[in-house]
Amino acid sequence: MKKVLVAGATGYLGQFVVKALKAKGYWVRALGRSAAKLAPVEEYADELSIGEVTDPESLNGLCDGVDIVFSSVGITRQKDGLTYNDVDYQANRNLLTIAEASAVSKFMYVHVLNAEKLRHVAMIQAKQAFIDELKRSRLDHVVICPTGFFSDMEEILSMAHSGRVYLFGDGSSRINPIHGADLAEVCATALGSGENQIEVGGPEVLTYREIAELAFDVLGKNSRPSGRLFYARNAQYRVLTRSSRSRHGSSTVSITCTMPSARRLSIFSSPAADSFAMIRPMAPS
Repeated sequence: MKKVLVAGATGYLGQFVVKALKAKGYWVRALGRSAAKLAPVEEYADELSIGEVTDPESLNGLCDGVDIVFSSVGITRQKDGLTYNDVDYQANRNLLTIAEASAVSKFMYVHVLNAEKLRHVAMIQAKQAFIDELKRSRLDHVVICPTGFFSDMEEILSMAHSGRVYLFGDGSSRINPIHGADLAEVCATALGSGENQIEVGGPEVLTYREIAELAFDVLGKNSRPSGRLFYARNAQYRVLTRSSRSRHGSSTVSITCTMPSARRLSIFSSPAADSFAMIRPMAPS
């Protein structure tokens, strides 16, 4: 039985990965910052390990007896004094160093699609810097490149709660984020595939406008587009633009936004426009 260390086990994707690996017969060690944070995966993991990925001294013995390291360690925003370089790069580098010093043979890392074209973005720059280190390592590696997470759609719901949703251009850009359970299945399967890089997105493609309208529908509100446009340079929303080709043939745009997990969507889209359209609920007639 292969033994897998799951770093990032308490995160959105990591929790699904722990479950998916157990379902496929792997022995799983889950890493988290505290017992409380590890509680959601306790019943699925064979062993829990408490440590801080940014503190190498807290990780002593972490990879003892482990065959494979899986990492989805990363942050979506810089806070609590931690930068993208501290977490997305250095924390993963800490894990790689420990893995290299042990009997680990394979390292799987969850990256983003077309990162090599986005080195000017701070978060992507840190992630890609780690990938460069991983490729130079003696370890076999698998890099998973999803178009985006389903959970990232939640921001759209939050905006809908406030009564208005801001979209790129006219909202016609398409997106298909992948649900964590689906991506976890891809990750677990990929461990035995022999591939070094896998690009993946979800099965359902929607426009941002359709997602905004779904958010209003969930809240029981009708919606209509506002004629007012906002230029992207004045926007207060964090945006990551990816103009790329996926294996499904779509170019992609990712925005840090969100939707409820009542249905699985999974990210492709056309390039973002220079302006935002605003959608708000229709006033009762």
